[in-house]
Amino acid sequence: MAGTANGTAEEPERVAELVRGAQRGDALAMDELLSVLTPRVARVCGPIALEDGPDAAQEALIAIFRNIGQLKSPEALFGWARAIAAREALRYAKRRSRVVVAEIADRAAEGVDVELSADIEDVLGRLTPEHRLVLAMRHVEGLDEQEVSEALRIPVGTVRSRLFRAREAFRKAWA
Repeated sequence: MAGTANGTAEEPERVAELVRGAQRGDALAMDELLSVLTPRVARVCGPIALEDGPDAAQEALIAIFRNIGQLKSPEALFGWARAIAAREALRYAKRRSRVVVAEIADRAAEGVDVELSADIEDVLGRLTPEHRLVLAMRHVEGLDEQEVSEALRIPVGTVRSRLFRAREAFRKAWA
């Protein structure tokens, strides 16, 4: 049985059951669903909202649970939650007047060059929130361009152009 670090099941049938329970107001189902969603939402919000990632994740989770009754298909939970998290993280990133780079070292796997991580942090911090958003969804979340388009509710062409510009900005800042 697949599970998260805390042992919560993430089998599609179980997740659908939890969603239906949460939609009925079942507190235990909501708690278990929160355990399933929290790391996923945090993983989306962190690279976009940077130091405001935890706040963005919290707001995204509130929005998810406030609107869980509107989710028509429990199987769509993760995509729906990802889109809410991305929009919330982008809202936080845009609100911040100065760019502050998040700590990548904490998220980096063992053996990663700390100096390299700091350089990457610096370069990512210079990108616009929109550019960090598409890069994170494409390269951190592993979504293809169509999936990013659907999650953000923007045309695929816009995703492609933002990815192109984000990569170019990253290369220029890296040089």
